[in-house]
Amino acid sequence: MSKTIAVEQKYNKWIVILSIAIPLVVAALFGVNLKRLGFDVAPLTFLPPIYASINGLTAVILVIALWAIKNKKIKLHEGLMKTAILCSVLFLVMYVAYHMTSDSTKYGGEGMIRYVYYFILITHIVLSIVVIPFVLITYVRALTKQFDRHKKIARITFPIWLYVAISGVVVYIMISPYYM
Repeated sequence: MSKTIAVEQKYNKWIVILSIAIPLVVAALFGVNLKRLGFDVAPLTFLPPIYASINGLTAVILVIALWAIKNKKIKLHEGLMKTAILCSVLFLVMYVAYHMTSDSTKYGGEGMIRYVYYFILITHIVLSIVVIPFVLITYVRALTKQFDRHKKIARITFPIWLYVAISGVVVYIMISPYYM
């Protein structure tokens, strides 16, 4: 077994663990409301526009990173991709913190726009779970210098991740009039 494959297999265990643990932990924490549990916490109602902006920033970073790699600006691409991963982690932390301290906001739109909202929301949630292993595998393949395999999976990862980032902003814009 080559050293590269051995290193990748080590990472693969972590990819599986994180791909399962992250959605489960987020789902569990999403259901925890610290106020209802008796904790005296201020609702973090200022977070939604911040984490929506981080989603928007992630989308911009992903597009610039694609441009960078197509123009052989490898170091720039690498830095941008690390920044995009960091932005996604920051989003997730803020999203969970908001939902642990605030009541969920109900969407108030009616008619066809309601169906559009829920379609975007559901696809956003499902793909945000699906993209986790793709991002991690893509990153590990770059880390282990398997650039042909990295490029192959990045072609799948990029549009999913971009959709998740953009749809997160759209969901925020659509629900923001209903925040209390």
